[in-house]
Amino acid sequence: MKKRVLVGLLASLALAAVGAQGTKEGAASGSAEQKLQTLNVAYMPNYASLYNVVAADRMGYFAEEGIKVNLVQFADGPTEISAMESGSIDVAYIGPGAHKLCINGRAKVFLFDHLGSADEVIVRPSRGIKTAKDLKGKTVGYASGTSSEMVLRMALGDAGLTMDDIVAMEMDASGLVSAMTSGSLDACATWSPSTATIKSALGSDAVMLCNNATFSDRSAANASWICMSKYAETHKDTLVKVARALIKGMDYQKTHQEDVCKWVAELIASDYDTIYNQRFDGAWLTGAELKKLVENGDVEKYYEIQKKGFGQQVNQDAKVSDYVLFDIMKEALN
Repeated sequence: MKKRVLVGLLASLALAAVGAQGTKEGAASGSAEQKLQTLNVAYMPNYASLYNVVAADRMGYFAEEGIKVNLVQFADGPTEISAMESGSIDVAYIGPGAHKLCINGRAKVFLFDHLGSADEVIVRPSRGIKTAKDLKGKTVGYASGTSSEMVLRMALGDAGLTMDDIVAMEMDASGLVSAMTSGSLDACATWSPSTATIKSALGSDAVMLCNNATFSDRSAANASWICMSKYAETHKDTLVKVARALIKGMDYQKTHQEDVCKWVAELIASDYDTIYNQRFDGAWLTGAELKKLVENGDVEKYYEIQKKGFGQQVNQDAKVSDYVLFDIMKEALN
């Protein structure tokens, strides 16, 4: 009897020790989790916006920097910037069009991401549109303040037209798709994956008139990571950490594109093929390539060309160094 009691007592003590150890390990794990700095990160639902941030998250590069990201979806860059101004978003990815808000002092760029080619002016040949000149008097949809407006203005300018020469319909990205496919629009300016959706729905009656690459000699389609000016002043170390993780994500994407396409599709509840078809929407860089472009001054030239491309929409007296934080980039790259 005494032997059974002794065995039972020893077993209880062993279980208690295991429980205590488990509690200790759990507490340590919870403590480690609590030490991570949570950042609200804005993105748009496409490969160009997500390829490196998703890779950095899935591969643990943010965690290595002591950061946990909370990814929040938006339809466009200007909406993201408004959210940052309200304090609900810490950092955000923007396409080319929203950079005019940075140039005009509303936000700061802390990392150059890539040169894009995902924005297009799509026309319906059945409506008598073969060239940009044929847009005169036509109903054309666009998203104000975005890269779609930028590429539309460039197309019109080359044809000697302005926004006053068309029936300009301002819409969000989803509205452009539905209006174009339903027949409400004769043409539209939008970006990937909306461009692919429209072409798939309309078949031969949806033709790309031009895209970012058409105007590469005059306008650089920069995509960047941005924050508020005040945030940059008070969170420089955090921005360096974010940039460093994103750069590692760039490197990972270069050799694991299929994995990254799968992760992006999972995040935005899209099918894999749709995302995989977006893999040519930008000129993706490695960290080493980006470092070279920053050091030789090419990245600064991209932003200068972009600024000039906006014309009177932006303050042409603004210096690139006023709104692009090269010190953050250089520190992260080094």
